[in-house]
Amino acid sequence: MNAWTSYQLQDFIPFTADVYFRLLERMGETFWPLHLLTLALGAATLVLALQQRTQIACLLPAPLWAFVAFAFFFQLYAELNWAGGYVGDAFIAQTVLLVVMAITGWGMDKASRRTSPPVVMGTAITLFGLIIMPMMAPLSGGSWYQAEVFGIHADPTAVFTLGMVLIMLRGFALWIAAIIRALWLVV
Repeated sequence: MNAWTSYQLQDFIPFTADVYFRLLERMGETFWPLHLLTLALGAATLVLALQQRTQIACLLPAPLWAFVAFAFFFQLYAELNWAGGYVGDAFIAQTVLLVVMAITGWGMDKASRRTSPPVVMGTAITLFGLIIMPMMAPLSGGSWYQAEVFGIHADPTAVFTLGMVLIMLRGFALWIAAIIRALWLVV
């Protein structure tokens, strides 16, 4: 019985931090020119959301969620962690949810509230995922290929889109749209 108490949190992580950072670097090397396109798409999405063109802004990140699901989770992360495929499935579900919300307009905030607390906080979170997160790796001594970029890596994609739903959605739709993003960020 005493052996069970000797376990620590890192005993349950199936890979080291170096392996994870190399995985991020592989993604960066493999999809290098795509970084510029996803950053431009993210900036356009934010501008559209702030201009109250929420349905288009909700639709633009959807293909990037599917891309991250396939390129990151199904192809690379699943090799390191048995749960990678399940997380990829959750990212596909998020893609479908974004498309359905964009088509139906469910939960979209139509009122112009640029200075409301959710919009200000959502803008800050979105900019953090779009600009600050990619800068963290180079500023901490990592290579530019390790920089986590919106639309290519899971974390900034989840952070960016979490900020976007705070800008665009209200009520129950906000909670439904935020749950997959928040769960991945907790993981």
